[in-house]
Amino acid sequence: RYYYHAYLSSQPDLNWRNPEVREAMFGVLHFWLARGVDGFRLDAFRRLIKDIEFRDEPLNPDYRPGVDNPAKRLRPIHTTEQPELFEIVRAIRQLVEAHGERVLIGELYLPIARLMPFYGTPEAPGIQLPTNFHLLMRPWEADALADLIREYEAALPDHGWPNWVLGNHDNHRIASKLGAAQARVAALLLLSLRGTPTLYYGDELGMEDVPIPADRVQDPWELNVPGQGLGRDPERSPMQWTDGLHAGFSEVAPWLPVAADAHRVNVAVQHNDPCSMLNLHRELLALRRQETALSLGAISEIQAVGPCLCYRRSDGERRLLVALNLSSAEVAVPLGPGRGRMLLSTHLDREDAVAGTLRLRGDEGVVVALR
Repeated sequence: RYYYHAYLSSQPDLNWRNPEVREAMFGVLHFWLARGVDGFRLDAFRRLIKDIEFRDEPLNPDYRPGVDNPAKRLRPIHTTEQPELFEIVRAIRQLVEAHGERVLIGELYLPIARLMPFYGTPEAPGIQLPTNFHLLMRPWEADALADLIREYEAALPDHGWPNWVLGNHDNHRIASKLGAAQARVAALLLLSLRGTPTLYYGDELGMEDVPIPADRVQDPWELNVPGQGLGRDPERSPMQWTDGLHAGFSEVAPWLPVAADAHRVNVAVQHNDPCSMLNLHRELLALRRQETALSLGAISEIQAVGPCLCYRRSDGERRLLVALNLSSAEVAVPLGPGRGRMLLSTHLDREDAVAGTLRLRGDEGVVVALR
């Protein structure tokens, strides 16, 4: 499957309001659709069109020089989410639908309520997957995550399909933020929530941020505003395929350094380790394909039980419990009168029967089939 990453310009001389520019841009979409791409990722999509008068943005009174990202110096009220944007959404959706089943993914860092209009309506549908980045922003705590899942699910329109993003090229890697043990729990969270998951390359190996020497920096943010921790190069290091030269990424030196642990954190090594992070992802993906309760089913009973995040996935009579221990201590989760069978543990070492109480080791997540 191929996706064309489309950055649709919104400069004054390249604006959607210009009919010639609009025709040219639709021509680009036609070009790739005719070649069989399955959809488009629309980068920085809410900035696609500017205020018709090109007014200056007002200053942000809360901006703290030297502390905040310089992008926060202004309030972007004239350069984002202009009224015509939703007309463009509908036009692009109509275009891609004329070519059969296609998907539109909109990169949208927005509060949940402001994401929902991008789905459009049943009569005038919009983007199928307005990107939900909120897992990147919430504290890694059971209460906070349970609140997020409930809030997002409640906000979705009836015709809207959910999606979740756990890592991407603009944020620190999950293993660096949470540690290697909790990164496995996070993988189960991503691949057991209702909706389409987005998995960032290397996270399936547990890759971590890579320190970037000053003379190897590539990201404009770090080049222009050094020392504020805004650089995104650490999470963009080369994919680690083997323990060979440049981690098997290329035959010549890549423009960003390879991680020091690439000799052991790579596809070739983890492929042969049955309990590796890579094989955990393979098992999780296989379970999603096998269990329609995980791939298409409903989600309910989303709650925090101490440091554990728990929820149920169901499809017809099939009921699954997902329990994620977000702490390093052993915990017990009451099952009530029911019984169950362990389908998967993030440790990949148990398939036992469960009754009465589900006991989780520290940094363990499980999927249990309930009876």
